[in-house]
Amino acid sequence: MMAIWFLFALMTGAAVFALLWPLSRRPDPALPEGGTDSVLATETEFYEDQLRDIERDAARGLITPQEAEAARAEAARRLLRASRTLGDPAVARVGEPALRHRRAASAFALSTVPLIALLVYGLYGSPGLPARPQAERLATARDAGRDLAAGVAQIETHLAKHPEDGRGWEVLAPVYLRLGRTEDAIRAYESALRILGETAPRLADYGEALVAGSDGMVTQKARTAFEQSLAADPGGVKPRFYLARSAEQDGNRDLALSRYTALAEASPADAPWMPLLRESIRRLGGTPSAAEAKPAPGEDQRSAIRGMVAGLDQRLAAEGGSPEEWARLVRSYGVMGERDKAADALARARAALGDKAAPVEAVAREIGLSSP
Repeated sequence: MMAIWFLFALMTGAAVFALLWPLSRRPDPALPEGGTDSVLATETEFYEDQLRDIERDAARGLITPQEAEAARAEAARRLLRASRTLGDPAVARVGEPALRHRRAASAFALSTVPLIALLVYGLYGSPGLPARPQAERLATARDAGRDLAAGVAQIETHLAKHPEDGRGWEVLAPVYLRLGRTEDAIRAYESALRILGETAPRLADYGEALVAGSDGMVTQKARTAFEQSLAADPGGVKPRFYLARSAEQDGNRDLALSRYTALAEASPADAPWMPLLRESIRRLGGTPSAAEAKPAPGEDQRSAIRGMVAGLDQRLAAEGGSPEEWARLVRSYGVMGERDKAADALARARAALGDKAAPVEAVAREIGLSSP
């Protein structure tokens, strides 16, 4: 440690000496006889040659008349300045008082500049920290990126050999999404769904990847995934939010506002998605005050879910709906354990949809409802 500080001090001293040495030198006390005149003659010859070069270039057309005139003026100014400097004995010689001032300034700079540098480093630097060069810091950041890339490559190599490893696809899909590789994420989620089967979280994540791949638009394919996820888990936050956004994108502001508000009322006040929900409610002209209050847990939340399912049932009974909506209603009643209502919803769906009731029949088989 002491060796490095000694080296720093030596380098600082050398730099200061190199800069201040010319100030401390005594000039030649007497120029040689005719020295000024000879130097001046040399300077004059140089500038005369330069003027001749300018005239020659102008005659050849290498420079314009305006450029030639400017060059002549500059050469004349330099010649005049050299003549005045060399012809002034006061400039050619530096007296002893001026020399003493220069040496004093040199000594002051030599002693003060290193001290100021050390003081500033002591106040604002980190002398107690171990040495860590910039290359090492950059290497650390690169290592983190390489670790992630290496992990992804390792999983990809494994899946190339074992493409039916659904768990591997499920692990890789969100990593792809975080890296911005949305198309790869979508394919990975599709593989996971195909191999491992459909679950509410898996369908919700798949729908989110589809939204990311369509620049934030909730496509029909994504909407179907969210509806299936919500049918399996009526309390799922992600599908409820994106279905509300889907209604907003379709121009159905009232439906979107009611969905945003219902989700906000069913969510804890400190949930990480609450700021986004409040902003969405305000954007649609609603009042997020109800969403600000912390909802009661337990039975109240279950009551809210039952209310949502009942609202879906009433809307389908009054207006009808798509096969996916009927399937969601049947699944919701099945998950809630209300099998009589699920069977009734299945019968009404068959009557309303006719030969289009295949999605509803699939849900009925999943939850164990007997065929007619």
